[in-house]
Amino acid sequence: IPGRFSHWTHGRAYQQIKTMYDFGLSRIYELVINANPAQAFLLENNTVLQNKLVIAHVLGHSDFFKHNAHFQGTSRQMVETVNVHAERIRRYEFEHGQQPVEEFLDAVLSIQEHVDPFPRMRPREPAEPPRPPRRPETAYDDLFYLGEEKVPVAPPAPRKVPPEPEKDLLLFIAEHARQLEDWQRDILHIVRQEQLYFVPQMRTKIMNEGWAAYWHLRIMRELDLPHRDYLEFAQLHANVLAPSRRHINPYHVGLKLWEDIERRWETPSAEERERYGRPGGQGRQRIFEVRTEEDDVSFLRNYLTADLVEELDLYLYQYENGKWVIVEKDWRVVRDTLVASMTNFGQPYIVVEDGDYRGNHELYLRHRMEGNELDMDYAQRTLGYVQRLWGRPVHLETVLDGKVVVISHDGTRPSTRVLEGARG
Repeated sequence: IPGRFSHWTHGRAYQQIKTMYDFGLSRIYELVINANPAQAFLLENNTVLQNKLVIAHVLGHSDFFKHNAHFQGTSRQMVETVNVHAERIRRYEFEHGQQPVEEFLDAVLSIQEHVDPFPRMRPREPAEPPRPPRRPETAYDDLFYLGEEKVPVAPPAPRKVPPEPEKDLLLFIAEHARQLEDWQRDILHIVRQEQLYFVPQMRTKIMNEGWAAYWHLRIMRELDLPHRDYLEFAQLHANVLAPSRRHINPYHVGLKLWEDIERRWETPSAEERERYGRPGGQGRQRIFEVRTEEDDVSFLRNYLTADLVEELDLYLYQYENGKWVIVEKDWRVVRDTLVASMTNFGQPYIVVEDGDYRGNHELYLRHRMEGNELDMDYAQRTLGYVQRLWGRPVHLETVLDGKVVVISHDGTRPSTRVLEGARG
């Protein structure tokens, strides 16, 4: 988003993209922003035909932003908001120094993905009902009754913080870290707010890009273009959808899924009619329903079929004996692995178990294993950033080589110990 706060990671990302663009390894045609109304920036050196394609593509994105359920809670004024945030951070740099603010941002951005877009609505604890006054038992008791009888009450048990595992690490640190100054808490909230804006785009990358490709293809076909422009458009479209041997092209996979859904609901096979009761003639209606309700995880889980896996030539590969080799082509394994890689945006699922571990205000985190182990070097370095934010020792429980281990950081160096037994 134009106008965001300045940080070296933003410059690094820009330089990577620009280098690939300068060497012809990638092509950038537009920038589209989820706002109200949606905003798009087109490169000034695009041809007229390229801009026609880009505008058609942006219309698809705008429709998706407006109607997909995961975008309904996002702020449509984020362009203005990030400019306000940037101004506040520039003021903090003036007041506290550029280096302290940048180092604090380094720590916050190292865990920026660990937010929770769906906070649980926890029920309030029921209040204790008022005790009815003791009634006099004889005609003279009221002369000595001075009120409700005092009953010794045991002191309340200390409450665990948080009462349940908390996924939103940024919010928990902002609310419970004791040594943070006001400007540091504000930066935590700034980064969290901006990250929450990007979460729906992270959750729907394949759907969103596929939807935009679906509609730019159909809009361009409806235009009365010269034959020469149709040929150029076909080349542009083919470049955008070109599959890769090493990674998923969201434009390609997304478009194929949308077209397959439309076909299966428009002209279902005899088996689909009998098994699912599909009457046919509902292809366009069905893709609009899916656009509204799904995210990438459910999109792939529900609609990536064996035929599509074969048509898209999807497979699993790994590096063995100095070369890349295909290790799995079973469509269910491929589908499930792809779905698992997109769960929690592909980030490790980390929760706060205890914000007062050992009664010493130490932070205890837990990695909920979902098949993949943590990169230990990366985890230790990131834990050092978390310790800088928390101000007290921090601990991270995970599984390594089948053993439950705890990585700790006290602010000087990390350490690792093996637990005797796994936690429940």
